[in-house]
Amino acid sequence: MANLEARKYISPNSGFPVTLHPHFNEKIKNHVPPEPLREPFTPPKDRAFFADPEKKALFSVAKQVDLTESIGTVLENVQLSQLNETQLDELALLVNERGVVFFRDQDLTTEKQVELFQHYGILDKHPAQKDQKFVNIKGSREDHREILSYTPWPSGDFHADTSFEINPPTYSLLRMEEHPEVGGDTAWVSQYGIYDALSDAYKRFLDGLHAVHTSRLQYDTILDLWGAGPNRPPIDTHHPAVRTHPVTKLKALNVNPGFVTGFAELKKLESDKVLDFLAYHIHSADDHYVRWKWAVGSVAMWDNRCTLHRVIPGTYKGERRGIRTTVFGEIPYFDPTSESRAERKLREESQDDEGVLVA
Repeated sequence: MANLEARKYISPNSGFPVTLHPHFNEKIKNHVPPEPLREPFTPPKDRAFFADPEKKALFSVAKQVDLTESIGTVLENVQLSQLNETQLDELALLVNERGVVFFRDQDLTTEKQVELFQHYGILDKHPAQKDQKFVNIKGSREDHREILSYTPWPSGDFHADTSFEINPPTYSLLRMEEHPEVGGDTAWVSQYGIYDALSDAYKRFLDGLHAVHTSRLQYDTILDLWGAGPNRPPIDTHHPAVRTHPVTKLKALNVNPGFVTGFAELKKLESDKVLDFLAYHIHSADDHYVRWKWAVGSVAMWDNRCTLHRVIPGTYKGERRGIRTTVFGEIPYFDPTSESRAERKLREESQDDEGVLVA
């Protein structure tokens, strides 16, 4: 990110760049996006609703290996390109439940990946990319802690893909085409799990809030850094801070450091303190975290409604390049009668205990 405008203005006193707000950058101030803001819409029914809860068709051809208790599963001995529609629906349900599902040594091409992912809905177009069908994903060798001095978007932090959209994405799939031997891993965190890890009092507090998701910080940074795009104007949306997953009916935290700047119902200093705590909470969620070591041909499919992710920066050598496909989702909602994952487990265990006959 050496091209950031702020780096061009050096303080004579310290020898470091003077911090300039991006709006002083003419590229940003004068940019006119070529496309309008999106209107809300109702996407096709989630394919997970059509799945067999036991996933018999999928598990007849794939071996399930869970990586942690909370999140992350590898499916072995299977090619995504060979799955039929029934198996793809069951894969969607598995992703809803496990957050992210991984595959190794896949034979997918970009054309086949696009075709396969259209099964899950309408392909999303990222505001910073021109191609309607997929996004090119690269790695990061930048010091993101230092970059925050000069641009307001925490580009290396946990996020759910374009969570600021009125219809944020459901599923994303990333397939790696080039990758270094070491470095460039991606981490995911379960938002089911980090919601459960909160105290009951804090859960009740968050249940009633709306998180302010914004594309403005990313919008400014992209223009500052790339000098081109984005395609649409910046947007602010208020989504429930805790959302109910439409398929699993479970509560999930719906806050991420990448795009959330506050809470609609709170005053500024209150908001800042809550965000500070939740950023700490997310980054300390080792028991609800999985880290994936990529290789060429590896694939990850995840659910943006119940996970956060980030690429792990590093100083690795070699190129890192992948193809990501994403589909639109429903407008997030919160059902106060829904339950958390831990509550469901406790309820089901209690029901099992009640069904045991004592001689």
